[in-house]
Amino acid sequence: MASFRLGSSGEEVMKIQQRLKELGFYTGALDGHFGGGTEAAVKAFQAKKKLDVDGVVGPETFRKLFDQEAPPAPSIASEPLAQRCLALTGTFETSTVAPGCFSCVTGDFDKQGISFGALQWNFGQGSLQPILERMLKNHRKVMETAFHEHLPRLEEVLQGDKAATLRFARSIQDPLRHRVQEPWLGMFKAMGRTPECQRIQTEMAADLNRRAKALAKEYGLSSQRALALMFDILVQNGSISSTVKRQILKDFDAFPKNLSPQDLEVRKMRSIANRRAEAAKAEFVKDVRNRKLCIANGEGTVHGIRFHLGEQFGIGLEAF
Repeated sequence: MASFRLGSSGEEVMKIQQRLKELGFYTGALDGHFGGGTEAAVKAFQAKKKLDVDGVVGPETFRKLFDQEAPPAPSIASEPLAQRCLALTGTFETSTVAPGCFSCVTGDFDKQGISFGALQWNFGQGSLQPILERMLKNHRKVMETAFHEHLPRLEEVLQGDKAATLRFARSIQDPLRHRVQEPWLGMFKAMGRTPECQRIQTEMAADLNRRAKALAKEYGLSSQRALALMFDILVQNGSISSTVKRQILKDFDAFPKNLSPQDLEVRKMRSIANRRAEAAKAEFVKDVRNRKLCIANGEGTVHGIRFHLGEQFGIGLEAF
C-alpha cells in the first residue's frame, strides 16, 4: 500500500499539499515535492487528529485527510518495469524524485552543454540530440506545446554540428552558475514531464535494460529488484569485473542451503551490492554501497531521500 513521505513527489503529493492547505496546515507552494514544509504540515495534522506523528501520509493519515480507504499508488508504479527501473536510477542520478528526474535539466558544469532527463543525456556526447529528434519526428504537437515560437530555433540547432549545438547550449545559460535560463529551462522541463518524452527516454535505455536482464540471469537472479540492481550497476559502475564475480560466487557458495527462494534472492543481491561497492574508488565506496543496498533491501535513504521501492516504484521481489 502506497505512502508518501519526505522525498516523495508527483501529482499525488500535490493533492496532499492542496488538502493540507485547505485545512489550514500548509502555507507553502503546491509544487508536488514532499519537502520539510509539507512534512511539518503533515505532522501538525497528525497531532491534531491524534495519529502517530511521523510525517508520513500512510493509510491512516490518508483516510483522515481525504475520507478515502487508501492512498493511490504513485503513477510511476503503473508504468512498464523498464521505465520503473529507469525512474529509480534516474532519481539516484539526479537527486530528483521520479517522475521529476525525467525532466531534470543541468547546464555546462561538466562541459557537456546541457544534460537532460533521467540519465542526463547531453549535447557534448551526442546523446541528447536523438531524444529531441525522436520527439520532433514522432510527437511534434507535444514539442510545439512545450517550445512554442522557440521550436524553429531548436530545430535549426539540431541540424548543425556538435560545436554549434554546444554554442547554443552555452548561450542560453548563466556562464558562471551554469544554470539554463528561462524560458528554455521551463520548456525543456515541460517536454520532460510528458509521457511521450518519458517513453522515449525508456527506449533510449533499452540496451541497458537488456544487458541488466542478462546480468541478473548470470547470477541466478530473477526478481524485479534484481533487475533494478543490475540496471543501476551498469549505469553507475559500468560492469562487474571477473575478479569481483569470483568473490560474489564464493559468497554464494557459503550461503546456508535451506534458505527460502526469496531469502536467497535477497542474500545474493546484498553480496553483489557489497562486493561491487568494495571495488569502487575509495571515495565512492560508501555512496555505491548505500545505493546498491537500498535496492537489495528494498528500502533505504540515498542522498537524503527516503526510498521504499515497492511503495514508490512498484519494484518488488516478483519475477521480472
